[in-house]
Amino acid sequence: MKIGLVTPYIYPLPGGVNAHVAKLYENLIGRGHDVRILSSTHGAQKSSEGDVIRLGYGFSVPTNGSVGTLTFSHRYRSLVQEVLDRERFDLLHLHEPFVPFLSLQLLRFSTSVNIATFHAYAGWSPSYEFGKRALQGYARRLDGRIAVSAAARHFIDRYFPGDYKVIPNGVDLRQYQGVVPFARWRDGTANILYVGRFENRKGVLYLLKAYRVLRKQGFDCRLLLVGSGPQEREARRYVATRRLQGVEFLGRVSDVDKARYFATADVYVSPATGQESFGIVLLEAMAAGTPIVCSDIHGYKGVVRRGEQALLVPPRDHLALVEAIGRLLADPELRGRMAASGRERAVQFSWENITAKVDDYYGFVIRRLAAQGQLPSGFRAEIPVAPRAQPVGLAK
Repeated sequence: MKIGLVTPYIYPLPGGVNAHVAKLYENLIGRGHDVRILSSTHGAQKSSEGDVIRLGYGFSVPTNGSVGTLTFSHRYRSLVQEVLDRERFDLLHLHEPFVPFLSLQLLRFSTSVNIATFHAYAGWSPSYEFGKRALQGYARRLDGRIAVSAAARHFIDRYFPGDYKVIPNGVDLRQYQGVVPFARWRDGTANILYVGRFENRKGVLYLLKAYRVLRKQGFDCRLLLVGSGPQEREARRYVATRRLQGVEFLGRVSDVDKARYFATADVYVSPATGQESFGIVLLEAMAAGTPIVCSDIHGYKGVVRRGEQALLVPPRDHLALVEAIGRLLADPELRGRMAASGRERAVQFSWENITAKVDDYYGFVIRRLAAQGQLPSGFRAEIPVAPRAQPVGLAK
């Protein structure tokens, strides 16, 4: 099929949705599809960069405790129609389809099969609450709906009820196999790792408070902080005013170096306070065989199993973090069991497996539309054959 993957965020800037789209693109091509990525740009308008098609201009805005993107163009209608007429997609797969305005414009003029993936989770969304009536028409144009977790499904279904297929995020297992740790950090001191943005919802200040207590308790450990964000200055000030030793601010790193930091770490900690729909970074830690301490929040509980790959603690409780991290640092045998369990579980989330599930869902939606005589005019590919049912004795 000819497939368009739509991201409302500026591709390929770092972020969970863009990382998801990049791997889905790579693996769908591996399965024989013809795929393009539709995104926006911060700079001068570019019509194409290989398989990346850019429409409109992106502007960063605060959203859901983090930073999102709004896309605009003074001639969106003609741009979108030109691209759709030229590319003739059989299927558009829109990620976060209700983020203004790129996805909405594509959905408005699409004559393809329209699939959406919803990535976000929040307790309450004022934009959805007050905008759901205006968005209902767009929602009706969706032929299939995916949520990356039960938490994400529960969140979006509150505003746009419907049938949602839960297909999680994936992880590139090859990126974390045979990785060499950083020798400078393997000196006998235990390494606690954080990877993520420095912002309130990620909870990095709670981790700094926990680390301070661990040092006072006599643990020989250091804290490796990978990432950046609006709270970095506050975090650095906390470290400086309390004269905390062993805290390394490493900034943003390449994917290769990120894998090496996971291989270097004795414990990975994600102290997020909430509003996480999934937790891709937990998959990365499991793939690397790094034991995890993380917050006991909805989005994380669908990724890790309590006591097997991770110790879960109440969010915003730095003393609970102290207890869990200290338990792992003091018990090499427990760390070894959790590392092995994490690697085993990560296989279920390989991008090959996740892409196969997405591809199967495409076929399911297309066959359903064909059976109802509702295939859109833009669909020109062959209708995918239904997977053969397994014999009862072989069913898993």
